[in-house]
Amino acid sequence: MTGQRLMQTIKINLLKGQKRTAFMRSVFAGFGEDVSYFPRVMPLYPELIKFGNNIVVASGVNFVTHDAIHAVLNRLPDKGGRGRSFKERAGCIEIGDNVFIGANSTIMYNTRIGSNVIIGAGSLILRDIEESGVYAGTPVRRIKSFEDFVEERFRSEPEWAIEKNQHITSAEIDALW
Repeated sequence: MTGQRLMQTIKINLLKGQKRTAFMRSVFAGFGEDVSYFPRVMPLYPELIKFGNNIVVASGVNFVTHDAIHAVLNRLPDKGGRGRSFKERAGCIEIGDNVFIGANSTIMYNTRIGSNVIIGAGSLILRDIEESGVYAGTPVRRIKSFEDFVEERFRSEPEWAIEKNQHITSAEIDALW
């Protein structure tokens, strides 16, 4: 990890509120409004990543903007008989509006996630994701439409749901148990 990336990682862990948002806007290629970014490690080449508006990126999500295969290939004897060196490959990642990316998902370079998308935890995104859908798996696949998910979530809201994000009352704890 370079010194710059180490400092960026320290900042995303220490800064809070508007200072954190301003820092994220200075590092990423685009960082829209109402973006909640929970990963604790700064991806390599953050300037190749754009976020739209109203996005939640859960903990442990990995943004892979490059590959490192060139390092292995360049250490082959005579570079595999080719007599040349291999270069690192890199690419951009773009995320549309109204997107949730579940914990521990991995998003590879040269991918775009459309608007109104939910990605399930632990998913692997290897290609573009069309808008208005719920996706999960390794590799990711479409489960249902975004609209169907919203309607099902509205109809099945349990009586024990928590009222406020990141705050839970004693009564809510008792109801959940």
